[in-house]
Amino acid sequence: MCLDIDDTLLDNESSSRQGLHALVGNDGAWPVWRRTTEEHYARFVAGEIGFDSMCTERTRAFFAAFGEELSNAEAARRESVRMAAMQRAWALFDDAAPCLEWLRAAGLKLAVITNAPSAYQRKKIASVGLADTFDALLISGEVGIAKPEAGIFQAACAALDMRPEEVVHVGDRLDTDAQGASAAGMHGVWLNRGPQRVDPPAGVRVINSLSELPELLVCDLHPDLVQTQGWMPAQDHRMPSPDCREVFGPAR
Repeated sequence: MCLDIDDTLLDNESSSRQGLHALVGNDGAWPVWRRTTEEHYARFVAGEIGFDSMCTERTRAFFAAFGEELSNAEAARRESVRMAAMQRAWALFDDAAPCLEWLRAAGLKLAVITNAPSAYQRKKIASVGLADTFDALLISGEVGIAKPEAGIFQAACAALDMRPEEVVHVGDRLDTDAQGASAAGMHGVWLNRGPQRVDPPAGVRVINSLSELPELLVCDLHPDLVQTQGWMPAQDHRMPSPDCREVFGPAR
């Protein structure tokens, strides 16, 4: 079982908005910040620029969009304020911990697949209490390959000692996560937390909350979880529906 981190387990948008608020006093310019981030982060993922330089250049570009030209030093200073505020706001989604607990109790091996710099992402994972949760961390800054390239998904399968067709990957990006995993031979699941509900493309499942993942696994992707392990999680974790329990047997 593989999962993305940002906006899948960790509410990155909310913490980023907190950082933007610290930078300019409100988050009204969030669409501009998000667009600027997408442009500059793509350059980092492609290996065109280092993470720290990307952060500084992004901040300069953001203020330039509103007519304020910053020196590198001033952009770096403001970015440090924003970064500190964002890191203080790092937190998991409410559905993340129960889902991870369920996956662990089901005996599944867990891996992270994330596009990020090594030290930064490891700090983030530790800060929200997940340092000892995963069997493997596949971080693009360490692996040298980024999603949606097949190599990073294949590396995760190798780390878990499983074949791609045996592994599910869940992430908030349809193209980067779900379709990338599917193209690599895995089961791609798109976590669409947004209000828009769309039909999934071929080969991709869609869930709207991590609370829906256990039912998807038990009733669709991996029914052998219950058949072979004789285990069913507690109802307070919003686990499989009564129909699934009738198929696979009662909870213990």
